[in-house]
Amino acid sequence: MSPLGRHIRLWREFLRSYRQISSVRWLVLGIGVGVASGLGAVLFYLGVEHGKHFILTTLAGFELPAPAGERLVHGGHTGDFRPWIVPVALCAIGLLTGWLVQRFIPETKDAGTDGTDAMINSFHNQEGRIRPRTPIIKGLMAILTISGGGSAGQEGPISQIGAGVGSFLATRLGLSVRERRIMLLAGAAGGLGAIFRAPLGGALTAIEVIYTEDFEAEAILPSVLSSVVAYTIFTLFYGTEPIFGIPSFQFENPLELPFYAILAVATSAVGWFYVRAFYFIKFSIFHRVRAKVGLMWTAGLGGLCMGAFGVFFPHVLTGGYGWLEMAIFGQLPLMLMLAIILGKTVATSMTIGSGMSGGMFAPALFVGGMTGGMVGKLAHIRYPHIVGEPGAYVLVGMAAFFAGVANAPIGPLIMVTEITQGYGLLAPLMLASALALVLCRRTSLYEHQVENKFESPAHVNDATINILEELQVKDFYKKGRVTVLEESMNLKVLTHIIANTNELFFPVRGDDDRISGILTLQDVRKVLYEDALFELIVARDLMRKPAFLYPNDDLYTALLQFVDTDYGQIPVIDPDDATDVLGIINRHDVFQAYSQTIRRLKEE
Repeated sequence: MSPLGRHIRLWREFLRSYRQISSVRWLVLGIGVGVASGLGAVLFYLGVEHGKHFILTTLAGFELPAPAGERLVHGGHTGDFRPWIVPVALCAIGLLTGWLVQRFIPETKDAGTDGTDAMINSFHNQEGRIRPRTPIIKGLMAILTISGGGSAGQEGPISQIGAGVGSFLATRLGLSVRERRIMLLAGAAGGLGAIFRAPLGGALTAIEVIYTEDFEAEAILPSVLSSVVAYTIFTLFYGTEPIFGIPSFQFENPLELPFYAILAVATSAVGWFYVRAFYFIKFSIFHRVRAKVGLMWTAGLGGLCMGAFGVFFPHVLTGGYGWLEMAIFGQLPLMLMLAIILGKTVATSMTIGSGMSGGMFAPALFVGGMTGGMVGKLAHIRYPHIVGEPGAYVLVGMAAFFAGVANAPIGPLIMVTEITQGYGLLAPLMLASALALVLCRRTSLYEHQVENKFESPAHVNDATINILEELQVKDFYKKGRVTVLEESMNLKVLTHIIANTNELFFPVRGDDDRISGILTLQDVRKVLYEDALFELIVARDLMRKPAFLYPNDDLYTALLQFVDTDYGQIPVIDPDDATDVLGIINRHDVFQAYSQTIRRLKEE
């Protein structure tokens, strides 16, 4: 065979595998969406870093600390100190953001908390569809917001950009709704894995953040592949250095575990305050303003307030990871960390709550890290012989805080291990995250999270058992007279009875008047024309095993009875009187009830 022929054969074999083997299909799709989301993360990060340097450093003259892994723009001239530029710039960015959203993507005005929540909303309620212009506009405005000093993170916008890429590719390839939803998650995983330099943590966060008590198992393979590919592309441009340049922390003293438990309680309390404060400022203040003056002026007002606040308290400007790194090294005093927690909460609420673009992910990690820093420093002051590395509490606080407020225990935990490049803090991370998850079970940062798959419109067709368990036999069986046979009835009598009824399945009574079996027309038909047997065969000889239901039984129990017996009808009896047959339920009634309920849920 010629080389061309071999290549054609290999290509045909690949196409056959792609169409017939799901793992091969997701391998290809995961890599493809990973490449696209990785390139998107590269451009987004480039825009943010150069934008921050130009607006905050060159124009406004601020010298803000940056973590070791985010010093993309080194050196350069720091301009004269002109702090007024920050509120002016953020006000202008807010006005532009509001105008663009109102003009081109008005459906996103109430899309949720941030880009991540918008992705969650799209997965559950919009069949995984994201208009291509949405991530473009939101991404560009997020670059400007963060560059101008807005208290927002890169992770929310980049997850929406990656999700938009996945949705776009799925639509172009003509994939099903289910596959488009999975591609949406794979794209978000690629963006998170790249921007965090944490491929496994990014993938797991994307598939678990959409639920409070579940995760999307079907999306694991493409999400991991997408995240790894996106991370690889990102590191080709910016290197593999983690975000924080920190020492390797090791958990060695079991006596520290109670302090990490205290940390979980502290992060849960601060998490409750963080979420409640955000919702109050967003809905009780900015939404009322928006109802009167519109989104554009509301976002402009939010930018102006954020900028003015940042001038007097620059610790809350932009993402703030530089301050976190200083907290890890123990370079921030206690009262300053407390002030940063309160200030960052208010600043983020003003930025995102007013309608400007950006993510809640990074500010949440920031507040959680500062909370951990306070607990670690206090414990170190009081018990220095037990708590030797208070900086470790900053990292654990980040994971525990986000696990609690986002109901995502695994992804953030893995992210921190990838950021620290080791598993030295795995035990305290697991303890603190688990406790925070329990303590914050009624708190959620994301408005469109649902509890589990049964609560999601994305899995309405998978909810068979859940739906049938909520429906009862009493609402669907046919009440009235049922032909009940006696065990001693001979074939001649049976033939006369059957000829005068349209029923196909007959309950049979025993000597105690209870149902002892079911006689089917199919079984009678076999001997129906055997005249010699009319006086010899009785109902007891032809009946099958008994089956019956009570009115309060659910339809799932009824379905199991039908599957187990293969009957088309089952009698319904009085739970207080086993001899009283109230009516009969048909197998068709169960299927029709399920079909009608599914149709109603889809319409809702």
